[in-house]
Amino acid sequence: MPKRKKIKKSKKVKVAKKVKTPKKTKVAIKVTEKKGTISGPDEKPEIKKIKKQATEKRIYNLKEFVVYPKHGVGKIIAIEKATIGEIDIQFYKVFVEKEKLTLTVPINQQSKLRPISSINQINKCVSILKTKPKIKRTMWSRRAQEYDQKINSGKIYELAEVVKDLNKNTDIIADQSYSERQLFEKAYERLKTEFEAVLNVSPDEAQKKMDKALGRTQIFENAQ
Repeated sequence: MPKRKKIKKSKKVKVAKKVKTPKKTKVAIKVTEKKGTISGPDEKPEIKKIKKQATEKRIYNLKEFVVYPKHGVGKIIAIEKATIGEIDIQFYKVFVEKEKLTLTVPINQQSKLRPISSINQINKCVSILKTKPKIKRTMWSRRAQEYDQKINSGKIYELAEVVKDLNKNTDIIADQSYSERQLFEKAYERLKTEFEAVLNVSPDEAQKKMDKALGRTQIFENAQ
């Protein structure tokens, strides 16, 4: 019988598997200056409350012009006192001529008032009126709400921006929708009134200055 050939068994080669070593985790360590102790990530840092700086109350005088954000420019016509619930309260009487409205503003709530702008701020407004209007593609209802908030903010630069953005360079009513026209006139009159008070000019002179900056085409009607 023929001899069987011996088959050599191949040796198995063991392949060493790469063992992933865990990444070192970074631990946030905070050193407190006062105690000199080290706190780990689980400990919450101490939050110190910052005390608000005391604000000095502004004193307005009789016949001084002020601005009430929701109503515009007014004049202080009286400074009166009243006793309400055994508490003496002092307040300003502010007359808004454009709306024929008298406001009662307690002195301790005078944050609602602001002094009229300076001449430099008026000149800055003129520069804003000369710039091109921003065209927004959002829905009119949303833009109208933003314009109304700016008008009632009491901030003169935001007021000038509304006038500039809603200006159509014309007095023809058909060129504006009813709501646009209302917002434009509201902002325009508020701004014009402050121009009158700051520059000490007549309504016509204030209007001419604003219209020149806006590049508006005025239509004059001579009533006889």
